[in-house]
Amino acid sequence: MQTQQRLTELLNDGFAPTRLDIANDSHKHGNAPDSGSHFSVLMISDRFAGLNRVKRHQAVYACVAELLQNPIHALALHLHAPGEIDEASAAPEGPACGGGDGRIG
Repeated sequence: MQTQQRLTELLNDGFAPTRLDIANDSHKHGNAPDSGSHFSVLMISDRFAGLNRVKRHQAVYACVAELLQNPIHALALHLHAPGEIDEASAAPEGPACGGGDGRIG
């Protein structure tokens, strides 16, 4: 199963989001476009209501732990409860990464 497909399944099962946008950003980090190692996630879920940013991130990391060992190297997370952002907002760009060898790609 593709990494992005598995990531989507885990997040849908774990958070029942009202919005889930996942972008494979691997090509921006010195990796092959289909490597499935760098992803940006914009998710809106009722599960994030009342949680601070750290708790939200911890919940997502726990949910997708099987993918963080390998193949996912990095997740740029943008996590919101309903009403915190405009539903049409785009996910912010992720930070540059050297792909593990110090190069900024």
